[in-house]
Amino acid sequence: MTINQKDNEKKWKDSVEETLKRFPERKEVFQTSSSIPVDRLYYHENDSDYNERLGFPGEYPYTRGIQSTMYRSKYWTMRQYAGFGSATETNKRFRYLLEQGQTGLSVAFDLPTQIGYDSDDPMAEGEVGRVGVAIDTLHDMEALLDQIPLDKVSTSMTINSPASILLCMYIAVGEKQGVPINRLTGTIQNDILKEYIARGTYIFPPKPSMRLITNIFEYCQQNVPKFNTISISGYHIREAGSTAVQEVAFTIANGMAYVDAAIASGLDVDSFAPRLAFFFNAHNNFFEEIAKFRAARRIWARIMKEHYQAKNPKSWKLRFHTQTGGSTLTAQQPDNNIVRVTLQALAAVLGGTQSLHTNSRDEALALPTEESARIALRTQQIIAHESGVADTIDPLGGSYFIEALTDKIESEVTIYLKQIEELGGAVSAVEEGFMQREIHRTAYETQKRIESEEEVIVGLNKYKIDEEVNPELLKVDEKLEREQKAALHERKLNRDKDLVNSTLKQLEWAAKNPEENLIPYILNAVKAYASVGEICNVLRREFGEYGSI
Repeated sequence: MTINQKDNEKKWKDSVEETLKRFPERKEVFQTSSSIPVDRLYYHENDSDYNERLGFPGEYPYTRGIQSTMYRSKYWTMRQYAGFGSATETNKRFRYLLEQGQTGLSVAFDLPTQIGYDSDDPMAEGEVGRVGVAIDTLHDMEALLDQIPLDKVSTSMTINSPASILLCMYIAVGEKQGVPINRLTGTIQNDILKEYIARGTYIFPPKPSMRLITNIFEYCQQNVPKFNTISISGYHIREAGSTAVQEVAFTIANGMAYVDAAIASGLDVDSFAPRLAFFFNAHNNFFEEIAKFRAARRIWARIMKEHYQAKNPKSWKLRFHTQTGGSTLTAQQPDNNIVRVTLQALAAVLGGTQSLHTNSRDEALALPTEESARIALRTQQIIAHESGVADTIDPLGGSYFIEALTDKIESEVTIYLKQIEELGGAVSAVEEGFMQREIHRTAYETQKRIESEEEVIVGLNKYKIDEEVNPELLKVDEKLEREQKAALHERKLNRDKDLVNSTLKQLEWAAKNPEENLIPYILNAVKAYASVGEICNVLRREFGEYGSI
């Protein structure tokens, strides 16, 4: 063992001792069902090259995980994504999932909320509460989080263009609960670049969108230090048809664009980088997915340390949430999806995810029923408590196949990153359509393989059966839209109109002045019960809309 190797090993062991003071391990003794002891970590003590490249858990370059004890001390956060209909209905589902052992909330918003329209806007007709919860004003956010203690529960919100507004609503609810702003924890997705690339729920053009994002970075660094200010998302890039390599490459390129924008706005990299988070997909190619997560950590660590010269080790760590692959689910033989989701969830855990959502078996048909959501949560709990995979750190580390795949993915991602750099960075690559074309090409090739049965999808193109669609599906009541509109109308009538108009005027002024941070102005408007649509319309008038200017 070399001197450098001994130093690295000692550094890791010292880190373990410090970690255990705050987060003791779950058990005094870890062992198999045959009483064979399970060590905290397995590694080649006499292979310095191997250990230098992989590092130790919680140590740069984090190939083996970002925490020194990983799941031996604490399982990943089981954060099931939910949202449908009204805020009150979604609140019931949240409380049910928390009672069933879920450890974090994840909010799905309906399409009008995602693109900044109120439920009573003609653009929202037929979509209110359909694919997520309808949030129009602070009243709805209060109902959504009723009896949920925000000082104890971490909340993730899948919201992008209006992320600043929903974050301000969350802060306002916390204030009403008496929770200090610096104790609020959670994540906003807030990743607009992937919307232009793959998803489409954008409002404003790139430049003002990046302003909003960096304003959030600055505001939260000063006021909400425990909140993750962005979840840079590869999930939707993968859902659009990318490969695992493209998912990592395009996500990391987008992450670099956000770092560049924040630095250009005057922020020090170490002031915001520790609160950056990522969001990845988990697909069916089991070993590739595990290697993908390991490679992504190593690539990001090197970029932050070597390219951006970040000094704080927390700035080097790629922390990520994983969701199992929605696009892999089939409407045919939906119970097969339970098996797919189990494999995908296991890959995410073996890859070292920090939190996980497992899709429900019926999501290719409709929003999940309560029973399906429970089975999806139980999948995570069985992996955690019954499989033993969380008892040692990075259990597949050192596998010839896993390490070769990790290296190959890192190499191919690096090629893409160089191409994007030559195009002027992620924003220029998006505007030029580079990433979109690459994803479309891959998706087309994949579809051809499925149609030719070169790629087998069990129950879809092979092993088919005659079947009836399961009639027990969740249906959003059509009267919800009428009730939501009526409630919004009533609230707009009964609020302080002068206060609303005053806060919106102040926001309009701030939007015209690039040096102003918009978040305090949005927060004042939210507290006055200005609606999502009203706030977005002020910004639309000033910033314009992407694709229409």
